[in-house]
Amino acid sequence: MVSRIIPVEPFDLVVFGGTGDLARRKILPALFRRFCSGQMPDGSKVVGAARSALSSEAYRATVSTALKEFAGELALDDAQVAEFCEHVDYVAVDARGEGGWSELAALLTPGSVRAFYFSVGPGVFSDLAKGLKRHGLVEDDTRIVVEKPFGHDLESAQALNSELAQYFDEGQIYRIDHYLGKETVQNLMAVRFGNMLFEPLWNAQYIDHIQITVAETVGVAGRGDYYEKSGAMRDMVQNHLMQLLCLIAMEPPAQFEPDAVRDEKLKVIRALDNVQPHHIVRGQYTAADGAAAYREDVDNARSKTESFVALKCQVNNWRWAGTPFYLRTGKRLSARDSEITVVFKDTPHSIFGPEAGRHRNELNIQLQPNEGITLNVTIKEPGPGGMRLVDVPLDMSFAEALGPSAEGTPDAYERLIMDVIRGNQTLFMRDDEVEAAWAWTDPIIRGWEARGDVPKPYDAFSDGPDDAELMMRRDARAWRGLDK
Repeated sequence: MVSRIIPVEPFDLVVFGGTGDLARRKILPALFRRFCSGQMPDGSKVVGAARSALSSEAYRATVSTALKEFAGELALDDAQVAEFCEHVDYVAVDARGEGGWSELAALLTPGSVRAFYFSVGPGVFSDLAKGLKRHGLVEDDTRIVVEKPFGHDLESAQALNSELAQYFDEGQIYRIDHYLGKETVQNLMAVRFGNMLFEPLWNAQYIDHIQITVAETVGVAGRGDYYEKSGAMRDMVQNHLMQLLCLIAMEPPAQFEPDAVRDEKLKVIRALDNVQPHHIVRGQYTAADGAAAYREDVDNARSKTESFVALKCQVNNWRWAGTPFYLRTGKRLSARDSEITVVFKDTPHSIFGPEAGRHRNELNIQLQPNEGITLNVTIKEPGPGGMRLVDVPLDMSFAEALGPSAEGTPDAYERLIMDVIRGNQTLFMRDDEVEAAWAWTDPIIRGWEARGDVPKPYDAFSDGPDDAELMMRRDARAWRGLDK
């Protein structure tokens, strides 16, 4: 199977924060891989912009080093790296002043698609937007890309939306969540809406519950200042897990078109019930197996910030009434694992008797580290001795099923950056969607702050606090194991 490369128009992509960690690790390698795939037309240009006084030659050397470190085997080809760097330039820009803006303007190509990637802290978003407008760099075909965190709460998100709206139309603003660029996340819609097998069963009548897990083995060392202000709820649930929940729970859009998809996602967020206190578990990792405790990583012996959170949520609409969604995310857990598990209900009556045991169909969508989809079905265990049942997986690992084309599948940033260039906002969050997510999240955070809740301790590299397991056991359910 050969991947079809969809061409794009020549473009200028300016990366504000072009010397930063995100640019080095993700943005520049993504652009390089698209260049190697033939998706950067002649005349396209990548411009790094930051405060540092660097020459273009020095910046190209920095880009080359970053590609060698983060772009994989393609970067072993020195000639290819050198050819990509011919498309790269640099300018020092003062976001809050006048320095560098005229030099930036001189580097841009009239008539090309213009995209400005705000790979900087959210405190600078408004200054950059204002600077672009004031210096005449905004055209009809101009787009801006903004990274999370998009606000700290509803009030700050509304303020930021309002500030950006002074300079850009909503159709020019791309709020990026890299989880939506993952191949398997997009396959959620293909599996649901492209297969008659699943969509008739995708409701409370047939589905017992749904689990969404995003687990990481890393701690917060090096990000302590940011994480102390956010915690797992703001850092992961309000955006990444919320987006996954929306894609799982939304109604079929009339067509696969940006606003049609985002309209249905918004309806899901607005249908979420308030989460009751006994359906919330917060945790904080402690030292174990050579790993430091969270409080050591953030240098705050009294920290009450959660590094783990688990929630039981209800989508209060016709399709999902009575079917709980369990969300779980955390740092320093036993495995790096991002997945969605759809657990179907028991058959109405088992003809095989109690000795056959309890068996349920499960659809598991693995987002990382190995993208793929598994459907567990019940069959007879081979051999004599009666009707013994066993669950076996119908497994579709993308790498195995699709061969070389899957191995060369673009990563999330590659796909999303190219969608920006095409002007396709389907996989990007709209202003009202962001605000609705914060409107649901804020009362949860205010509630535990008002109660004075303290995160439950859990050992580093465990599956999280025991209370998360107890929350499931009260419902006669269990988390899918991280160490599977």
